[in-house]
Amino acid sequence: MSRALSEFLAQRAPRLDSPQALGECLRALVHEQLASLPPPGGGRTLERWRSLASVAAHDLALCKLYEGHTDALAIMAELKYSGEESGSTWGMWAAEPPQARVTLSGSGTDVRLNGRKAWCSGAAVLSHALMTTWDADGQQRLVAVALDQPGVTVTNEGWSAVGMAATASVEVQFDDAHALAVGGPGDYLSRPGFWQGGIGIAACWYGAASSIAERLARACRQREEPHALAHLGAVDTALFSAAQVLHNAARMVDQQPLADAQLLARRCRAVIEHAALQVIEHTGRALGAGPYCKDAQFARLMADLPVFLRQSHAERDLAALGHWLATSPIDATTQPRSGPQADATSEGSWSL
Repeated sequence: MSRALSEFLAQRAPRLDSPQALGECLRALVHEQLASLPPPGGGRTLERWRSLASVAAHDLALCKLYEGHTDALAIMAELKYSGEESGSTWGMWAAEPPQARVTLSGSGTDVRLNGRKAWCSGAAVLSHALMTTWDADGQQRLVAVALDQPGVTVTNEGWSAVGMAATASVEVQFDDAHALAVGGPGDYLSRPGFWQGGIGIAACWYGAASSIAERLARACRQREEPHALAHLGAVDTALFSAAQVLHNAARMVDQQPLADAQLLARRCRAVIEHAALQVIEHTGRALGAGPYCKDAQFARLMADLPVFLRQSHAERDLAALGHWLATSPIDATTQPRSGPQADATSEGSWSL
């Protein structure tokens, strides 16, 4: 799949510098059946993440829409929702800032939506969205909503980005719009696929970082310069460790698809974010201003990746990981232990 994706993007992808271009490319990927990925935990998780990385290596703004579409499909399959329409393109909108909240009314499957949703990537060019809302009891619910109906207004507000600008992740207003409930209360966060999908985001970071690093490798093949070679060695080390983490994580997810993958995801995301930041730093220092100014794809990746990386919550995520380690004795190769062997005074949690 990733090879077919790479060939498609190399040969057919237009200049992806506008929401309309991204929407057209995503629709073409759906039409060519290149957006139907293996589900996480189904035995081919690495293949799924390779596909995400392949799109990210080409264009991160496109990957933002592609990852959202494929994530929405995986979630709907996991929650046994079968309302997907042929040829549809989906957003996965789950941001919940305090100033923008959508409420749900009605009972059963058919519901009505009111309120404003923020950070809606691709809103103007997608056909549908799977999104989080809140019911009258204060419980979070997922709904599927068609975006081409009365009561759905895609604004031009809430997005002033330079990096990831083409995603047009604006705010959307809902006024008594019709939607279909997907799953039950709390299912979005409680399902196994939530944290598995979080590792998929890290695979996107990896793909973009590897594409940036390839420019440095190419320059070093053309001219061996000692400082650039040292930077290349640092970049290779970072990406090698990140790749090993993704391979290991995919194997663990496939072996235990119903396990709580939160610890695994937090570790993976921290390692791969650190690797991506190293790639940005070393490649920029090695290559200088030239590719920033003359290589359009490189310049977009270098502008987009720092924004995409902020789907990590930086020190807050590291603090959550540290809290887990401090309060739950673990076997570092798997998940937190429980039972008599979980001795808080035991040593060697990171032994190989």
